[in-house]
Order: sequence, then C-alpha cells, then structure tokens
Amino acid sequence: MTRRRRRPGAALAPYLLVLPGWLWLAAFFVTPVIVMVSLSLQTGDFIDGFRQTFHFGTYAHVVETYHVQLVRSLLYGAAATAGCALVGYPVAYWIAFRAGRHKSVFLFLLLLPFFVSFVIRTQSWNVVLADNGILLGPLKHLGLLPEGFHVLATPYAVIGGLTYNFLPFMVLPVYVALERVDARVLEASTDLYASRAQTFWRVVLPLSLPGVFAGVLLTFVPASADYVNAGILGGPSTTMIGNIIQTEYFTNLDYPAAAALSFVLMGALLLAVFAYARALGTDDVLEVAAR
Repeated sequence: MTRRRRRPGAALAPYLLVLPGWLWLAAFFVTPVIVMVSLSLQTGDFIDGFRQTFHFGTYAHVVETYHVQLVRSLLYGAAATAGCALVGYPVAYWIAFRAGRHKSVFLFLLLLPFFVSFVIRTQSWNVVLADNGILLGPLKHLGLLPEGFHVLATPYAVIGGLTYNFLPFMVLPVYVALERVDARVLEASTDLYASRAQTFWRVVLPLSLPGVFAGVLLTFVPASADYVNAGILGGPSTTMIGNIIQTEYFTNLDYPAAAALSFVLMGALLLAVFAYARALGTDDVLEVAAR
C-alpha cells in the first residue's frame, strides 16, 4: 500500500491560517501595550515633552492617590455583575425552556434597546431618574417621597446603570449554556422522582455554570473599567477609576500617570478574575462544558 506523500506546504498551512489573527493582535494589542508600558515609565510634562527614565515610582504614586476610586470601581463592577446574574439568569432560563418557538423574538427584544448608542441609553436614565423627572416627580407631588429625595449622584444610580447596560453580556452566555442542556437529562431527573427545585439545583445549574462563568467575565471586566455611567449618573462621591484615567489623559495631560493607572486597573482585574476562576473551579466548569 503506497503512502500518500504530503505536499511541502501542508505542515505550514495551519500556521499560515492563524497568521492574520496573530498579526492583528500584534498590531492592535501587543504594540499598544508595549507603548503604554513605556509611557507609564516616562517623566516630564506636556509642554516640555516626556522622556524615558524608567520611573517606577509613578505606579506607587497613583495607587496611593487613587486607591479609593480603584476599590470603588471593583465593588461597583462586582455589584453590577451580581445584579446582572440575579436578573439575567431567570430571563435566560425562561427564554431557553419556556419561550418555545418564539425564542428568537424574545432575544431580539432583549437586544433591541442596545442598538441605540451606549451614551444615549445612559443619558435616558439620567432623564428618568432626575429629581423632578417622569419617575420621581409624580411620586414627590403625591407626597410618597420627600422633596429632598434623589437617586442621581448615588452609588445606586451608577450600579443600576451598569447593570442595565451590561445585562446582555450575562444573558446571552447563560442562554447558550442552558440551550445546550439535553432534555433527556431533565426527563431522567424526573423519572428518578426529583422535584423541580432538585432538578434545577442538581442538574440545570451545574450544567449552566460554563455560561455563568463566561457571563461574569464579560460583565465584570467592562463594568469595573466603565466611566460613562459614573460620569452621567454619578457625582463626585461615585467617581470610578475610569473617570480618573480619562481626566489624567484629556484634562491634566499627565500621560504617564494615566498609563500607570490603566495597568494598575488591568492587574487588579486579572487578580479578581483569577481568584474567581479558582474559587469556582475552572477545571470543573470546563469538564462540565465538555460533557
């Protein structure tokens, strides 16, 4: 039996296929990161220019100065992620198991508001939650709320805005995971005299953990780094680290401090994600996903 000879370029074909992706990452991720790292170690000012001095003290300075905003951003991101999970999981569950042939319609309705600009959607909540707006105004007029009651410029407004804006990032991965649950497994659970609650906690929830894991990552990271919601719905006491970075870049023109803050935020997010993955048990989640 003759053995088929491989073409000379066959071994290189897989590498050539992924080459455009690697070039894209190198051009638009690796290169900017290297430039930002170099910028964070420079000293000088916008007028006289910045020069490379490998000044690592900038990192210690920004952490000491803005550690409150950094911790606040992580807490707001975690709270918004928890809110998205509490709201999004039942929505995804209902669409996956109760919507029937109308699943696509409900998914479209869920995503429909997000065809509008992120800033416009956030600004609309500013109008709704205004002190005398369409929501609080009538309640105050009826005497159900005191005149001094307000929601804007509070943590509740910022976290609520984050939860609303990043809700689809939680719903869609959970829905995909729930959609993959084999109906025969649920039938087997019923045949073994398990109640609906037992079926959910022992079968459905473990099988949907990969979607929950992905949803938490997709929600927590951008929510913690967001600055639009805090800028529109918040106030001086709700400033997030994203607002500080924006101010350092565009107002103070302190590029090294802004770059250092960006990497401090990145490091904090990576630590939080690794801690979450370890607590949840990534290997177990991947094993469930493989099954």
